[in-house]
Amino acid sequence: MSFEADPKLEATASNAGPAAINFEAADDLAEPKRSSTQQLKEEASKLGTQAADRAREFAGQGKERATSALDEVAKMFEGAALDVDSRLGEEYGRYARSAAQGISSFADSLRSKQVDDLITDATDLVKKSPVIAVGAAAAIGFVLARLIKSGVDAASDPGERQPADTTEN
Repeated sequence: MSFEADPKLEATASNAGPAAINFEAADDLAEPKRSSTQQLKEEASKLGTQAADRAREFAGQGKERATSALDEVAKMFEGAALDVDSRLGEEYGRYARSAAQGISSFADSLRSKQVDDLITDATDLVKKSPVIAVGAAAAIGFVLARLIKSGVDAASDPGERQPADTTEN
């Protein structure tokens, strides 16, 4: 049996002595490891991009629903303005009309913006005035909780409403 030296495993000779030994095989082994790592990074990047695209899609759908809901609220205010006009006079109905116009213009501005612009605007608002952002989040949370609670109460007792307990201690 004769063994031949593998040229990749041969030590390179130089004037520096044993410290200058260079194994090219180590470089060959590191190459697949780098490509595996690169593949993992590429896959993670693809997944991140897909997740961001999905989030933008959902945000776009939410924006459409929100603008539709705001349009409906504006219509309700317009209807209320007509009722107020007939019952209390035009000067009081003007307040409801003004609110309806404000809601409608907000819906239009929301509709005209891209999702990324809305995210940037929200981020800027939170950075500039975090107290207002926290207060708005608390108010929205309270309103949502009340809406959910009233929906659950209405669903559990569709025909039977229990009167509020008015007995004093």
